[in-house]
Parts: sequence; structure tokens; C-alpha cells
Amino acid sequence: MFYAALIALTSVLDLALKSGVESQPDTAYPRDVKGTGGLVQVRKLHNEGFPMGIMKEKPELVRCLPLAVASSLLLRFSCLLPKKGNHLEKAGLACMIGGACSNLFDRFFRGYVVDYLYINKEPASKVIFNLGDVFIAGGTVLAGLSGLFRAVTERKKR
Repeated sequence: MFYAALIALTSVLDLALKSGVESQPDTAYPRDVKGTGGLVQVRKLHNEGFPMGIMKEKPELVRCLPLAVASSLLLRFSCLLPKKGNHLEKAGLACMIGGACSNLFDRFFRGYVVDYLYINKEPASKVIFNLGDVFIAGGTVLAGLSGLFRAVTERKKR
């Protein structure tokens, strides 16, 4: 139940933030996030492609490839869920699925992904991203750490 709630929470939170960004006129952006001294800004970008607009001229691929990847994550998660343990990998997969669901919603219902976070410091200043992207990246790190810990544990057993 915890992992289903994590998927829902990550998706809903990102979609709510995207909705808030979309409800404001373009002239409201960019604006600094309070308390960050201008380091973090909210901007509004409609990304019709992969990160940084790559392949935006191929909208079918941009919709279908992330759907296939999210489906494979969901399959792995479904197989892993009934097993005991593997909490780090389950949490990582849940974060990735939640972020992917939010971005897939955008791709299929808006025709673009709403990106809104900007870090005003090199090298991060080259991209604008959203919270779903953060969850995908963080979940990837968690799942990777899980595999690393499992490999180290198995090696010690030998």
C-alpha cells in the first residue's frame, strides 16, 4: 500500500504544480523561488520532445517510447511487489513510475510536458525540468543503489 501511495503522491504533486504553472500567464515567469536567493526559479516551458526538446519532430516516438519504458518499469514493479524485502528497489521503482505517469499524462493530454524548475548555476542552468523528472532521477538512483547493495551482499556470501 505504501508504494501505491508513493506513486500516487508523486504523480499528483507534480501534476498540481504543473497545473499551477499553466494557470499563470507567460508574463508571470521567470520568478525566483523565495529563500533561494535567485538560485532556483520557476519558469514555464512546453517541451514537445525528450529532454531539451530532442526529437520533438517525431511526436509518436516521443509518446510511445516513454510509455514502453514506463510499462517495463511497472512490470518489474509488479513482479517485485509480492516478494519480501527489496524495499529500496521498490521505492525507487515507485518514484520512477510516479514521475513517468505525470509526464505521460502531459504527453497524451496536453501534447507536451510542462517543465518549470530552473537552477541558475552551471552546469544545471542548461535545462528546465519538473518534479516528475526529479522523481525519475531519484528513483533511478535508489534502484541502482539497491542493485549495488545486493551485489556487494552476494559477493560477501561467497
